[in-house]
Amino acid sequence: MVRTMSFLRALISTARMIRHTPDLGAGLLGDDEVLLDVADERLGPTLVAAALGDHGPAAKLLAATREGAEWENRDRYATRLATFAYHRGDWLGDWLAASPRDPDALLVKAELSVCRAWESPARAERLRDVGPLIEAAADAAPRDPVPWRIALDHARGTHASHSAFEELWAEAVGRSSHHYGCHVSALQYLSAQWYGSHRECFDFAERAAEDALPGSLVQALPVRAAFAHLLSGGAAGTAGTTTTVGPERVDAAADLAIALSAEYAAGDPWPAEVRNLLAYVLITRGRWSDALEQFRLIGPYATSFPWAYLGEDVLGRFLELRDTARLQVATGMPLPPLRRTGRRARSGGHYA
Repeated sequence: MVRTMSFLRALISTARMIRHTPDLGAGLLGDDEVLLDVADERLGPTLVAAALGDHGPAAKLLAATREGAEWENRDRYATRLATFAYHRGDWLGDWLAASPRDPDALLVKAELSVCRAWESPARAERLRDVGPLIEAAADAAPRDPVPWRIALDHARGTHASHSAFEELWAEAVGRSSHHYGCHVSALQYLSAQWYGSHRECFDFAERAAEDALPGSLVQALPVRAAFAHLLSGGAAGTAGTTTTVGPERVDAAADLAIALSAEYAAGDPWPAEVRNLLAYVLITRGRWSDALEQFRLIGPYATSFPWAYLGEDVLGRFLELRDTARLQVATGMPLPPLRRTGRRARSGGHYA
């Protein structure tokens, strides 16, 4: 009897899945339409030119962000250009040879040098060696908060004290009080993985989110704190764990990020990373319907973070979990009522 009931439950679940999955695919792009870490309309042509060995468009783009105080864009573009230079060091070398004091080239050099040092077995020593490069980038553009975001990443890797970190933080927010990248770097320093705790990390994130401007990605800091908590093994939030962060705090962080996501149009590339992160957290919490909605809003913009934590095939993992969310929602939906055929049964079990 037990085996029969299990079979029936599985059969009903499959029927629900088949019945609802096509409808739940509405608004989801096909697998071949989803792109990983796609560049926006300004950065894309710049990377194409860089691939041809031309640093001029990169210099022009970063100069525009510096002169226009587009600090969020500047941070994103400098990071992507440093990633390109990681594989094409000659390109950045030519830029620096042509303009050794260019604040934009110095910024990319500082970011690249910190990234390379992080990969070294002698991380702390290598990072200390690149400290002057960060100082040079900061001196070349005194209003720019991005070198101070790099300095915060640097501080985390060199085991800087809390007092040293607070000094760097003051320099960063003094230039841009709501800069998302600087807040993310600070959050990482304060995480339990590094020099803080889950509670300290959440406290910082929630205070920053409360003070954030409308529509600011800083409002997503609590969901980043939730991600760090879940990644450390605090997913269940069950009784008996030593964590001071309960599941209700994780869900509240997700709810805040859902509200932030709703302020942007579907398929907008700007909040794409936040939406990808939010989908991950919602899946971990078993909130499949909410996760599916975020996958719809993500559109074609899959991002390596956070899916890279799940394996090397980042895009494949994204697509797999998107399908899983759709199937999970389908299996939880009720079956539609049976339709009458219009035929009337006779007493002998035959139809009229």
